Amino acid sequence: MTIIGSVALVVFVVVFLVDGWTRPGYHPVRQPVSALALGRRGRVQATNFVVCGSAVTIGAVGVADAFGSVLLAVAIGVFGLSLVVSGLFPMDAMRGYPPGTPDETPTEYSRRHTIHDQAGAVVFTSLPAAAVIAVFTVPGAGWMWLSGLAAAALTAGFVVFGQAWENDSRYAGLIQRAVIVVGWAWLAVLFIHAAHSPVPAT
Repeated sequence: MTIIGSVALVVFVVVFLVDGWTRPGYHPVRQPVSALALGRRGRVQATNFVVCGSAVTIGAVGVADAFGSVLLAVAIGVFGLSLVVSGLFPMDAMRGYPPGTPDETPTEYSRRHTIHDQAGAVVFTSLPAAAVIAVFTVPGAGWMWLSGLAAAALTAGFVVFGQAWENDSRYAGLIQRAVIVVGWAWLAVLFIHAAHSPVPAT
């Protein structure tokens, strides 16, 4: 189960990187990954969210079995389910994408966008929370340090991205991608580690 989650996380990153760099009118350095769920090819990223989130949620069960931590599994499961919601409720068009959209931030948002925003906030808080939990539940000093560094990097990255997004920074998309790559990589490696860990005796 955890290997499925690991593969899905890698595929998620590959899909949004390739789709972002090849999508007409889309500027990945400025625009967020979520904007890829809009426009004529929007189903690609919407599906990417749902498939990845579903696989991660399934993988969370394997994490509970491998490390005996229900709390860690719940945090990862919440992260996965939030990705699914992000795909089911796309953000509003804004800031020049899709092409023809005014290059500004709307003053009012749809209910769909509000749900997407709320799900996104959970995505970017549940993953560092999972990393913090892993510091205390995944055996090995190496994993303690790796998870601690991941938690710190993800927390700082989320804050920096939030500020960049609010200020409509030309680098907001790039910052978000850096945060995603770090977080998804940590979780993918954790899933692989879980797949090769003996199940704790009960």
